[in-house]
Amino acid sequence: MLEQLRRGKVSLPPLSFRFLEYEPVIADNRRVDAFIEASWRKVKARFAVECKSLSTPKAFQAGLDRLKSLSLPRGCQPLLLMPFLSESQLEDLEWEGISGVDLCGNGVVMGPGLFAIFRSGKPNRFSSSAPIKNIYRRNTSMVGRVFLARSGFGSVQEICREINSRNPLVNLGRKKNMSLSTVSKSLQTLEEDLIIERGDGIRLLQPDKLLEKLGENYAPPKIKDRVRLKVLEDEGAIGELLGSKSRELKLPLAVTGLSSVARYAVMQRGDMLSVYCPFLEKLLEQLPGSRSDRFSNLELVETDDETVYFDARADGCFGWASPVQAYLELMTGDKRDRETAEQVKSFLLQELQGNKP
Repeated sequence: MLEQLRRGKVSLPPLSFRFLEYEPVIADNRRVDAFIEASWRKVKARFAVECKSLSTPKAFQAGLDRLKSLSLPRGCQPLLLMPFLSESQLEDLEWEGISGVDLCGNGVVMGPGLFAIFRSGKPNRFSSSAPIKNIYRRNTSMVGRVFLARSGFGSVQEICREINSRNPLVNLGRKKNMSLSTVSKSLQTLEEDLIIERGDGIRLLQPDKLLEKLGENYAPPKIKDRVRLKVLEDEGAIGELLGSKSRELKLPLAVTGLSSVARYAVMQRGDMLSVYCPFLEKLLEQLPGSRSDRFSNLELVETDDETVYFDARADGCFGWASPVQAYLELMTGDKRDRETAEQVKSFLLQELQGNKP
């Protein structure tokens, strides 16, 4: 990155940059990565550069904190260089009075009394730097989700055990344990995103941000089959029937997030009970009732997506979707569903506060 800066490959029109010095010493025998000069027409300003090679919130915050702590020579301004700077990060830099430039063509550069340039909107060309492509989607999302059930852990191994213990498909031998390596790599990204912190243990810092990330990246489960039945029982009796068949067949079941909403929020829903099941054929052989789309009161959804069963809340017969799963399913719905999701979010955060170690 510094070599690109030295060779004039970093630009922010109408400004041009000239490399002055590599790793100069400043006050208190501390060093910065470089001195550069920014010029516009005949106006010039000098900057001390702090370079970060990763485009993560943690790297951004570390660079910002370091620049704020430096005593720079008179007439020299601080500047952060990163692979990518988002618009919100540029706004944070502007608020702090610190300049920043990335390798994608975004930046904010302020020469007090001379010029001020703000350019954003260029896409991130370095988005593949995370150890796992997307830890907030599919199975790896369970690493983040476990922190919304329990906010603190003593070790990576403890987190791994907790994830696997909350996965009924693993407990019944239908899926393999999540590996320690996958958990460790996911934790690295969560830490870089300032969602968790390590110190005396590993704890959740920003549950709101974690929920936001999970919502932005949520992918509905892959459905293999969907069957609707008319069963001549009320919901309680249907639940008992499904629970007994689940135990008899060693078949994990979980009520969908949408059918579980009433446990976490005030929302009127229909008479249909919708349930996830990893293998429908055996269960259908054991259930009374007729297949019907009209007047049906039980929907069976076949999927082996582990996330929909993860942290299902046992109550009587079988598992109800976790509040996280209910929240995520609601967030994919209409305006009314998204408003209800805010109620579920409040429930979840209050529950998390009560479960703090």
